[in-house]
Amino acid sequence: MHVPLPHRWFTAGLPHRQAALRVLVATTLLAATAAQAAGALLPSAPLLLGATAASLAVEGALYRWQPGLLSMLAKAHADITVRHVLRDLLLVVGLLQLAGQGGEPRYAWLVVGLLAFYALHCAIQAVSVLVRRTRTLPVVTRNIDASALRLTRAPATLLRHPGRRLLLLGLPATAGLAATAVTRTSLPAVAGIALSLVLAAAGLGALLLRLLPSRRPAGEQEVIDWFDAWLEDYRPTVGLYFSGGASSAYQANMWLETMSRLEGRPVIILRERFMVAKIAATDIPVVCLPKVATLMRLEQSSLRVLIHPSNSGKTSQVLRIPTIKHAFVNHGESDKLSSCNPYAKAYDEVWVAGPEARERYARAEVGVEDKDVVEIGRPQLDAVHPYAGPPTGPYTTVLYAPTWEGWDGNPGNTSVLAAGENLVRALLADPGVRLLYKPHPLTGSVDPRAGAADQRIRELIRAANRERSAGSARPTRSVAELDRLTAELDRLTAAGVRPDADQVERMLAQSAPPSGRAEAVSRVTAAWEEAYWASLPEGEHQIVIDVRPALYACFDVADLLISDVSSVISDFLASGKPYAVANTGGLSEEAFRAEFPTVAAATVLTPDAGGVPALLESVRHPEKDELADARAELKLRLLGPDEPTAQERCNAALHALSTTALHHRTRMSSIPQEALLPSPRQNPDTDPGTGTGAEAGADTGARGGQG
Repeated sequence: MHVPLPHRWFTAGLPHRQAALRVLVATTLLAATAAQAAGALLPSAPLLLGATAASLAVEGALYRWQPGLLSMLAKAHADITVRHVLRDLLLVVGLLQLAGQGGEPRYAWLVVGLLAFYALHCAIQAVSVLVRRTRTLPVVTRNIDASALRLTRAPATLLRHPGRRLLLLGLPATAGLAATAVTRTSLPAVAGIALSLVLAAAGLGALLLRLLPSRRPAGEQEVIDWFDAWLEDYRPTVGLYFSGGASSAYQANMWLETMSRLEGRPVIILRERFMVAKIAATDIPVVCLPKVATLMRLEQSSLRVLIHPSNSGKTSQVLRIPTIKHAFVNHGESDKLSSCNPYAKAYDEVWVAGPEARERYARAEVGVEDKDVVEIGRPQLDAVHPYAGPPTGPYTTVLYAPTWEGWDGNPGNTSVLAAGENLVRALLADPGVRLLYKPHPLTGSVDPRAGAADQRIRELIRAANRERSAGSARPTRSVAELDRLTAELDRLTAAGVRPDADQVERMLAQSAPPSGRAEAVSRVTAAWEEAYWASLPEGEHQIVIDVRPALYACFDVADLLISDVSSVISDFLASGKPYAVANTGGLSEEAFRAEFPTVAAATVLTPDAGGVPALLESVRHPEKDELADARAELKLRLLGPDEPTAQERCNAALHALSTTALHHRTRMSSIPQEALLPSPRQNPDTDPGTGTGAEAGADTGARGGQG
């Protein structure tokens, strides 16, 4: 408990207030432990009792408000078990000291009771590991009836929270020992330890019952057989394949509505178990296949096309299935290299928004052939509101949505570092501006300086709000409506799942979504967004970092976008509204526009933000806007025509690729299996009689990669 914790170690990357709170909590816990030790050694019953109570209160605060500090303490080998044993040990030492002064009998037998309790705690932990293993299924699903797998609710505290479990089960013993230190009678300690023993034994028994064959979920092979039967019954035709980190779920979520409107029977295929809970509300069946062996069972399914919104290491595994055609759609298009990554040539087709992306792949020379590029537009943008004229109210709403710093260290990736604070100061200096600041979720994940700059920008906005919002209040009626809609959305999207439910319990709770839930979520979300903007005090600046409101909702209320070279620009062009791009890479404006075609219709801002006043003037007075025609032309190049709609073009691309997949599968099924394998006595490169076999071998190469 007394291992030193360097200040910078457990406050790195935190805002000043959070860092100060973390230091305060850690210091209070350390002081309480020191005071308890002093109370035990002096001995002083009041000090011992007060310090114990303070220590328990801090423990509760840790679990409620400072989970990050819990992790830091565990890394310092001062986890909950060590802290709890130390707390009880100091109480026993105090009792022995007090007994020596007052002539009371020794309390050594209390140690035996405590040892028995901690032995039960260790047994519970061991059995909980076994129970968790029985509840770790090879397939995790949502929106699929999995009742045949004998799914049950999880005893969450017993299974997943050993620290909280020890704190709760050991509380009677700790409280009894503290009471005995004051009363000098052994009854409270005996009663407290006995109660803790009973609770621990009951918890152990409850977990042991979970190991009975009749109480376990289905075994691995039974789940696999059930999954095969579901594939045969549902017969999916198109899937969204996604793998990524915890903060990347938005890349898949932006394609959910498009998937729901595709022709055929869609399915969402994930690889990470935690991602199942991060996929937004949808009626589409969701399947998580963590193991490659389970993933490969898709080869025998009716699945024809997989759509990929991102690249990941695990993408290569599913590309080895020869019966499925793969289309890369990306989660956004920009002029950055990541939008024309050489990995794209591994897919059968690359679906892009418009002609500019096709030309971008040609210029990049990354191995993607022009015949494999299909223009489908951006179906997500069909609902973005078009430009309706200059701002009519007292405020011009400016959306500042910078991207993150990226992996390559290019200073031009994000404006947050070099220009963010200047841009925000210039915008806040205009009394007629309402600022919406929506940073990229990954800001600061690579370069801590970007995270620090992001926090400084937020402080500037909060300070401006304190000055502007003095005396203003949120409209009561709108707030009440927002609260009602928030509760309704939470009810629709949570689907009755407890926050600490494990995967098996989530499968049980989300087996079958209510009919029409997705439509209800869409309808309530639209109403929520309207109520959200109405509930804000007029002119109040906003820091938008939560899931709601979404980026496209910010598009609809913004009069102007300021961003970096990113897919945000391409998407915003669907609105036809003015936009500006920060040039922080050290290029001249001419070189900047030449290198990044998406900047062609933008106002280019320098890091000092000197052009902000003129930019705002052109937004408020359209006759001064010289880029309107350029934006319309660029929109056509980036996003393609308005008719047919992007959704219709996406469906056409899917139909064409599905037909190709079906023809390929038919051809392969008509070829004898032995013909797909090269003869051990023939060399396909030199034997003149193996021309046909060499062509078949090309397909075998993909199949053989399943290895």
